[in-house]
Amino acid sequence: MSYTQIIVDKADGIATITLNRPEKMNAYTRTMGAEIMAAMDDIDADDSVRAVIFTGSGERAFCAGADLTPEGGGQVFSSGDEVESLSDERVRDGGGLLTLRLFESTKPLISACNGVAVGVGATMQLAMDMRLASSTARYGFVFARRGIVPEAASSWFLPRLVGVAQALEWCYSGRVFDAEEAHKGGLVRSIHDPKDLMHAAQGLAREIADNTSAVSVAMTRAMMWRMLGADHPMEAHKIDSRAIYKLSRGKDAKEGIASFLEKRKPMYPGKVSEDMPDFYPWWEKRAYE
Repeated sequence: MSYTQIIVDKADGIATITLNRPEKMNAYTRTMGAEIMAAMDDIDADDSVRAVIFTGSGERAFCAGADLTPEGGGQVFSSGDEVESLSDERVRDGGGLLTLRLFESTKPLISACNGVAVGVGATMQLAMDMRLASSTARYGFVFARRGIVPEAASSWFLPRLVGVAQALEWCYSGRVFDAEEAHKGGLVRSIHDPKDLMHAAQGLAREIADNTSAVSVAMTRAMMWRMLGADHPMEAHKIDSRAIYKLSRGKDAKEGIASFLEKRKPMYPGKVSEDMPDFYPWWEKRAYE
């Protein structure tokens, strides 16, 4: 598939999605969102991809928020059409459609934030699993300064990542803050010199791709994210038990044990497209009840 506002590269088990509107500081449009979602569909269907890195084109920005100019398509979050019911599909926030798609990923998602990330540029990263920042990165949940509210399901993601008090401070003030504050507040994992950022992100992706079972990682990602909403640890115990029972009898577990005993690098044969346990996705089937 050809893309106009992103670049997708796949190499040695790692996919890199680069937001590619450098002349606009990679400002987000509905086209960009649709292209990222299409790229994720392709990546999730590709068993050779083991991890995904997101970054921005150029040296200035990861994504400078929504492009609200006519050139960028104007209204990028919802259609802007008048509707009779707030349940109308046209009301739905475009940034939220993107983060919901990222939430459903079967592959680990790593953000390499190389510059300015405000508005949707910040909130889209919340659905990613690990966030690395350049020392030049700047973040801003600026919605209250624009007369709107946090979007992209960030009222769900952000408090879970950084705690409600920190989330409220950043969203109430709407201020733009640096990578040090983002790191101190728990938003980012680590800060890197700009020239080292992608190397660090690739190293993290490489560690996953070279040493782990794709099926195990996909199950772990689903379990960790979805158990954030569980009201009792018994819900996690039910899924843990079924997953351990199923996966321990699978070919990846046999290879994991054999490679450990033989002191060699594992070569896991399992594929996410074929070998997920039969109760997955349990949140749709309610198979654990």
